[in-house]
Amino acid sequence: MTSAQQQSNQREARKHADGRGVGEAAIITQGLTKKYGDFTAVDNLTFTVYEGEIFGLLGPNGAGKTTTILMLLGLTEPTAGTIRVAGSDPVRDPLAVKAVVGYLPDNVGFYPTLTGRQNLRYTAALNRLKGKEAEERISELLEEVGLTEAADKRAGSYSRGMRQRLAVADALIKRPRILILDEPTIGIDPEGVRDLLALLERLRDEQSMTILLSSHLLHQVQEICDRVGIFVSGRLIAAGPVGELQHELAARGGAEIEVQAVTADGRALQSPELEQLKAALADLRQVQGVDLEPDGGLVVHSEADVRVEIIRVLNSQGLLPLHVRLRGLSLDDIYARYFQEGVETTYVRA
Repeated sequence: MTSAQQQSNQREARKHADGRGVGEAAIITQGLTKKYGDFTAVDNLTFTVYEGEIFGLLGPNGAGKTTTILMLLGLTEPTAGTIRVAGSDPVRDPLAVKAVVGYLPDNVGFYPTLTGRQNLRYTAALNRLKGKEAEERISELLEEVGLTEAADKRAGSYSRGMRQRLAVADALIKRPRILILDEPTIGIDPEGVRDLLALLERLRDEQSMTILLSSHLLHQVQEICDRVGIFVSGRLIAAGPVGELQHELAARGGAEIEVQAVTADGRALQSPELEQLKAALADLRQVQGVDLEPDGGLVVHSEADVRVEIIRVLNSQGLLPLHVRLRGLSLDDIYARYFQEGVETTYVRA
């Protein structure tokens, strides 16, 4: 498990241990549906985004992600269902929602002949922020997004990644409680993606900002999302922390588990010890086979996630686990299993 996933699970555990409920939810949808004639763009969507987390709405282009975002912002009305964003209904009170939500669309537009700083001044004025307060806020945000040196260059000369970072600053001018981003990493080089995602993590960790982002580039956003919702053909087919979705799928359709262990004094296992461990693991219920890897590790092929049982075997033999982890269940793999292989709909803490 990655450090980001561990932090995610710790945050999730704290929420439930503290009894957090819908009162501390930033975004709630219930049965949200949007139809255009006979076409259903969003179908009975129900999910919750909690304060201070990054929620990824993930799926292919045309899945309904942008339509969902537009309904959250009050820019299009749902056919059915209810929405609450920071306690307000975007249909009945869109201005209240816009006051607390920063939005980064998938195609950001700036005045190309104005500098980055001048573009931000324009947005600040629209949000009734002027004078010294506006200038201090703009300088602060330019530094936050790493554009201080380019602040007085024309926005038309910015790279795609620089425009995206300027767009984040633009969305943060009003000091929103919630930040919504639609496909924020499209067209950005790998370094630009890393910078942008690191910025989103800082906003969550340092300012407790609630962030909802949509993307079809699953591998890019996996590390920063506390929870994800897999969205296909207008329907949310699975939602939860990536680790829980991994466990759910392993329980349903088999798992490959990598095992690396050492002796109690930290020595690498020798051939007889590896063979003994291999035999013990092969005897576990639901295990179909065990392979020995060249590096001295083992791969357990099982009908289900048997990591707990594997650790018990290690303990019984006086061995210390270096890692016992699922193989081949990245977010892309999870998506493929749920969508392409037609796994039945599952909701995990949606």
